[in-house]
Amino acid sequence: MKNLASLNKYFVRYKWRLLLGILFVTISNLFAVVSPVVVRNVLDRVQDNILSYHLIENSKLAADVRSYIFTLVLWNGLLLLGLALARGIFMFFMRQTIIVMSRFIEYDQKNDIYNHYQQLHTQFYKTHFTGDLMNRIAEDVSRVRMYTGPSLMYSINLIVLCIMSIWGMLRVNATLTLYVIAPLPVLALSIYIVNSIIFRKSEKIQAQLSGLTTTAQESYSGIRVIKSFVQEKTMLRFFNATSEEYKKSAINLSLTEAIYFPAMNLFIGLSMLSTVLIGGYLAIQHKISVGNIAEFVIYINLLMFPISSIGWVASQIQRAGASQKRIDEFLQTQPQIYSSDNAVEHELSGAVSFNHVSFTYPHTGIQALKNFRLTVKPGEKIAVIGRTGSGKSTLAHILLRMFDVDNGDVVFDNVSIRQLGVHDLRSQIAYAPQEAYLFSDTVYNNIKFGKDDATDEEVKRAAKLADMEKDIIGLANGYDTVIGERGVMLSGGQKQRMVLARALLKNSKILLMDESLSAVDTQTEKTILANLNTYLKDTTTIVITHRIFTSWSFDKIIVLDNGEIAEQGTHSELMLLNGRYAALYKHQVETAEATY
Repeated sequence: MKNLASLNKYFVRYKWRLLLGILFVTISNLFAVVSPVVVRNVLDRVQDNILSYHLIENSKLAADVRSYIFTLVLWNGLLLLGLALARGIFMFFMRQTIIVMSRFIEYDQKNDIYNHYQQLHTQFYKTHFTGDLMNRIAEDVSRVRMYTGPSLMYSINLIVLCIMSIWGMLRVNATLTLYVIAPLPVLALSIYIVNSIIFRKSEKIQAQLSGLTTTAQESYSGIRVIKSFVQEKTMLRFFNATSEEYKKSAINLSLTEAIYFPAMNLFIGLSMLSTVLIGGYLAIQHKISVGNIAEFVIYINLLMFPISSIGWVASQIQRAGASQKRIDEFLQTQPQIYSSDNAVEHELSGAVSFNHVSFTYPHTGIQALKNFRLTVKPGEKIAVIGRTGSGKSTLAHILLRMFDVDNGDVVFDNVSIRQLGVHDLRSQIAYAPQEAYLFSDTVYNNIKFGKDDATDEEVKRAAKLADMEKDIIGLANGYDTVIGERGVMLSGGQKQRMVLARALLKNSKILLMDESLSAVDTQTEKTILANLNTYLKDTTTIVITHRIFTSWSFDKIIVLDNGEIAEQGTHSELMLLNGRYAALYKHQVETAEATY
């Protein structure tokens, strides 16, 4: 239950709905507990009048007694019907307040979790599975809602009804009441023991469900790879094995939960038996009336459903506790990248300096950059070249402050990157990443994702600069074509160009191109670079690539090797060195000539 304490802020937020729901529960049960009293009075009065009727059965007054008995039963029957209708109305109000409140809490909780996910650092997503993240915001939140809604409603109803019913029984006879409620402490003990078992099993099941979701999500995302390697049966066996473990755990939990319902019936049966036996004995001694026995039976029947739901409620609470614990694990994870309290808003001019920067990826221990130094003036064009794993993409991640450096500093216009607000910094840098990620939306919206307030003309201009316009026109619905999940309808080169168009739309002072043309052909590359040559005249551009762009004249070319600068200079200077860059350039030229 301590894990569910984190939900108290939501209850405070919707306290008026909760209090109104409790009021409706109380009124509803008030109508319910009046019914046994009405039945007792009717039975006792009918019994008294029947005795009188037998005494005057042959007299003229017998018809009056019969009429009185009929009228008494009729009007009290109508009263019971009215009480039942009134109870039903307030039960409806009860559900409309508490259950609806649980939907509001579910809505808020999902939004809070999603918002927290958005704030978490890149490192978090490198060490957690997408399926697990999805399961916590979907399945776990749904299980928590079963606590904030039905479980809470049934618990309040049980408490209120028990207080009213026991008070009503104590008014009649304390001795009989004690016999009737005697099984309840044993019931409470059994619930406590079984609950502890259910909590442990629920936590295990939720972890297994996350693994199952992750397996399914990866299979769906990588379906083309699975099919191309003919691994459908292998993946099916793997999924079946994971699903089988989950099934066994779920069945095991169900067996444990099944203890509740026979126990409920046993205790209710004992209470009913006590009422009949002991109540009959007390009635013979004239300590209670026959109507009192009927009253007790109705009280027990009223308590039957709430008490029988204790097992289900306790099970749901334990499941919700296990789920909330998993949710809190993520909500308590604090983002490692955040804006400082004294962050400044600064309009970037395009000047960037890397001052003795070193960085090691915490999840792998690989040092990506070692004492890296570089000064970029506003409007300069910089190329960063190197082999795979040399640290090229790390530069882009550090500039966007996806990671914080271990040593040294990154400075924009004499302002340290840590002094800038994270949102302010990233909003002023355009980034075309190596992985061309697209949303399952239209072409137009995917490009406009880079700038919410972009006009149609700006979107089309960005597409033209990325040499994507002719491809878009050839699509079925042009810019309104839905491209499918991750842009499945497009080729690799088309995806890259659309992502580049998205970055160009921002028209920022700094543009990062991380292998953003690796999937396009040579002619398309030349067209794009020719388009950008004039457009990016005043834009600081850092091009990260494993091959040389011969059609661009870079102000500085950096050759990285194992996180360190092996060579740097202009194209002419590096060719005179006759080192790594010159060898790469000659190889690229020879390969191009051999191709043609």
